[in-house]
Amino acid sequence: MQTRKVDPFTVEVIRNALTSAAEEMSLVVMRSARSPLLREAGDLSSAITDAHGELTAQGHDVPVHLGVMSYTVKEFLKRVPASRLADGDIWFVNLPEIGGNHLPDVKAIRPIYWKGTLVCFSVSLAHWADIGGASAGSYYAAATDAWMEGLRISPLRLFANDEPDREKMDFVTANVRGPQEREGDILAQAAATRVAGRRIQEIIGKHGLDVFQQSLAALHDLSEEQMRDLLRSMPDGEFFGEDFLDDGGPGNAPVGVRVRIRKTGDTASFDFSESDDAIAGPLNTTSFIAGSAVFYAIRALSSKQIQPNGGAYRPMTIVTRPGSIFDPGSDKPVVGGNHETSQRAVDAIFRALEPIAAERLTAGGNTSAGLLIISGPRPDGKWATFYETHGGGEGARTDRDGMPVVRVHLTNVMNTPIEMIESEYGLRVEQQSLREGSGGAGRHRGGDGMVRSYRVLGEQMTLTTMFERAVIAPYGMLGGEDGKTMRVRLRREGQPDRSLVGKENVALQAGDLVIVETPGGGGYGAVAA
Repeated sequence: MQTRKVDPFTVEVIRNALTSAAEEMSLVVMRSARSPLLREAGDLSSAITDAHGELTAQGHDVPVHLGVMSYTVKEFLKRVPASRLADGDIWFVNLPEIGGNHLPDVKAIRPIYWKGTLVCFSVSLAHWADIGGASAGSYYAAATDAWMEGLRISPLRLFANDEPDREKMDFVTANVRGPQEREGDILAQAAATRVAGRRIQEIIGKHGLDVFQQSLAALHDLSEEQMRDLLRSMPDGEFFGEDFLDDGGPGNAPVGVRVRIRKTGDTASFDFSESDDAIAGPLNTTSFIAGSAVFYAIRALSSKQIQPNGGAYRPMTIVTRPGSIFDPGSDKPVVGGNHETSQRAVDAIFRALEPIAAERLTAGGNTSAGLLIISGPRPDGKWATFYETHGGGEGARTDRDGMPVVRVHLTNVMNTPIEMIESEYGLRVEQQSLREGSGGAGRHRGGDGMVRSYRVLGEQMTLTTMFERAVIAPYGMLGGEDGKTMRVRLRREGQPDRSLVGKENVALQAGDLVIVETPGGGGYGAVAA
């Protein structure tokens, strides 16, 4: 650890100022983006790193994004050294192997300078509603390689001197659906990184560069101390946990996600090597997602607010096996692994820790995005892509029932308001209600899922599904019962209802009704006799 040379009050002032700057970044994107996915649902995240790419501050955004962004700039700097950067640059990247997760989550990276010295980076991550590829919305259920999933953007300087490079911008927007909407979102991300740069310069102008840099070092040290304190409070030993993706393995069998935790004193290793091999479909993911799941899961056990930064990662080691679902190689499809396999990793960690930390854990919940994408042309010929994740039941815990219809663990986006859906897309929402009785029974009951149905009004529309927990139910804990599984049905006039599978691309007809029933959470503790 480094010796602190600045008083703790100044460190706290700077910590809050950095966090506020990251929060402001997210607000800028939501207020200025063109896509409803960003404006209304908030599928975005913001972060600030130091000059070496170590995470320093983040907004209250999407945990899976934020965990990944602790790696993004460090990996970016391996490709684009600091000597190539200049004030006013904004670089865009979405390659999963560069500290990433999946192609639709595009990161805008701005270097921030003080009197010619590189001091920080601001990073705006936004989920683009389309990044090209074989299917509208860039989720192709039958994908067998990475190139089917869309445009792969290696580090690309889209802005120089804070002005867009028109030639590069045209190249990007020519390869995605809804180019005007994508360009609007790009400009929103650029504005967010710009405002963070101004705020950091204000902080340094007030406190001085030396105090600022010493405060960043002190913040990293403090988070490291807090994480070590948390680990010391847990028993030493080796703990194993596993959970399963519904399908995608050989013969379409469930896919095992496994972690072996070795805890010694104030350090811990999380080894995912026993997880199954990479699969043909789009539920592979990256080692950065494994790290994101670990950081979220362990931080969730703490009674303290541990500042999420590079220091908090120091006591933990994450291991993945090349060729496995967590380290599949750059040629494998990964789009669904971002929000499905990541959640299985959290569940596996919690199941491993159940024998020693059950009082701090919840039972299994709706750990799936429950994703539907409905796309098609508007009457004016422009492309519209409705991307919606669906909340479900939270697992119960030792002191209370689970909450109904929430995003659980690594997801944190909002639902798109019905008024927006019906004004922007060729859809009508005909039902939105609780799925009563879907939570598992127990001493405390799991939260209920929801029911939502969409009537298709437009022509030439398509549906993509990408969800889990349709086969493997949210698990009960300490004798509690499992919650009900996910179900999506397609109702077409004159035909029996068709149950849709978790990864599917379907052509829709005007008049079709798509009915979504999300899982309930697992119960906690056995029901008294």
